[in-house]
Amino acid sequence: MKEQVKFSGTQLIQLKNTVVSNFDSSNWIELGAIVNMLDEVESHPRLLRSLRWNDTDYDGVALTVLRDMIGENNENLKPVQKYVATKCVIAGEDISSEQVEGRKIIFSPSIFNVPVEDVDSSLVSVMMPFSANFSPTYEAIKRASSEAGFSCKRVDDIWEHSTVIQDVFSLIFRSHIVVCDFSGKNPNVFYEAGIAHTLGKHVVLITQSKNDIPFDLQHHRYLEYLNNNEGMESLEEKLKSRFLTLA
Repeated sequence: MKEQVKFSGTQLIQLKNTVVSNFDSSNWIELGAIVNMLDEVESHPRLLRSLRWNDTDYDGVALTVLRDMIGENNENLKPVQKYVATKCVIAGEDISSEQVEGRKIIFSPSIFNVPVEDVDSSLVSVMMPFSANFSPTYEAIKRASSEAGFSCKRVDDIWEHSTVIQDVFSLIFRSHIVVCDFSGKNPNVFYEAGIAHTLGKHVVLITQSKNDIPFDLQHHRYLEYLNNNEGMESLEEKLKSRFLTLA
């Protein structure tokens, strides 16, 4: 039996608010075509008419039509969410892994596609140079993650998109914690750390040399480790402690 996709009433209302704030008639028609409800959209007695004239019943009509499009068992949820995410600024979406006080910004990346999947509160992702020299470090991070109740992934563990950087963005987006190893001053890791900070993730910095920490990040706490068995054991224990705190 196919597992039913979970989708709460609160999520439906949020999706409706996004659609009401952004959709025009062509968006409704395109989405109708995607979910095989084009005739229903075009022949609906109120949907496009209430949108055109800004009638007060548009909110309720949009909610009802969206629910019908998603389907009784949420079978069309993913294509609907994907289309809305592509066409709209997500109303009220908090892409951060935690709630923070103060101003919040909502933005739509022009280089990356925003994943349909939600943030996984049990996922740790690792940004580090792709070199055999860092294999022991990655193994230590995976052990620390497992001991703290997390799963751990690096971008070479997945292949979901044709471009590596989209997989990197998607992995960071879905992560609760992002570990960045600045050893060797790898520019890719610097870039990925910037993405993680912008998305409001819990970023844990590690390095084999404090001199590899960029000036702009030297005010952040980081874990310095030795590249030997003793160093890996110490790194594992410190990361486990940090992960448990962030859990």
